[in-house]
Amino acid sequence: MAGRKNKSPAAWLEGSIIASYGRRYLVEFPDATVLDCVTRGKRGALACGDRVSVAPSGPGQGVIEAAAPRTTLLYRSDAFRQKLIAANVTQSIIVVAAAPSFHEDLVNRCLVAAEHGGMAALIVLNKTDLPESAAALESLELYRRLGYRVLALSARRDVRPLVPLLRGQVTVLVGPSGMGKSTIINRLLPHAAARTDDVSRALNSGRHTTTHARLYHLDAASHIIDSPGMQEFGLHQLTIDEAAHAFVEFRPWLGRCRFRDCRHLSEPDCAIASACAENRISERRLASYRSLAQELAKGEKY
Repeated sequence: MAGRKNKSPAAWLEGSIIASYGRRYLVEFPDATVLDCVTRGKRGALACGDRVSVAPSGPGQGVIEAAAPRTTLLYRSDAFRQKLIAANVTQSIIVVAAAPSFHEDLVNRCLVAAEHGGMAALIVLNKTDLPESAAALESLELYRRLGYRVLALSARRDVRPLVPLLRGQVTVLVGPSGMGKSTIINRLLPHAAARTDDVSRALNSGRHTTTHARLYHLDAASHIIDSPGMQEFGLHQLTIDEAAHAFVEFRPWLGRCRFRDCRHLSEPDCAIASACAENRISERRLASYRSLAQELAKGEKY
């Protein structure tokens, strides 16, 4: 069996996953060497950023024998499977642009995943050189009022405003295809040569230019993960209560509804609905929450 001669933990090497390709992973070690690795047996899925123990199995190859506990995990899921995005990250940057247009519901779900996963979140509006960007930035003002950082830039021209926000962080870039995540990587790290494609304006959507997650080093203490573009963000791993708590503006009113098991959908004397009626909670955000809660309710088992 591959790796048998190094089966003893004493022979294992400690490293971090810097790229995931389905069931294959590139693992980097402190001396900067990289091994192309597989997992043994039916070991659970791993993510870019995971810290792992590897048994070398041949020239340039290894077998992942164990994984260290994670501090954070960003992932999405539907009724059938989970898609791990990144592990051990400290912040999630949601990259959007005015063209192609982005869906606010996807932004909300990315924020919910970050809140639930215990990481900070930042929204970057890219392509500010486009005339549509003014309206997009105005729509994102809602998130700034909620306390989220919102940064507008044109990655093709200048990414320097983003650099201070990356220092000392392990950052993952998420968002729809065609928004410029790989362009940001290219500007930050020209040698990374992340592949970018032109956006298909006719379809009003971006091509999937990144097909796997990849970690890059900005400096010794700052790292960034580029992830594949997504058009939807399932959150079936959450309960309805967890989803409500991940909407930060709901928190002052949680537990104040007439019914203890209120789901904030259509129940009478709902504190969240009352707060929305008093303009303390955005109708847009409440509608997004209710869409998510109804989706989660369909998957519940009684």
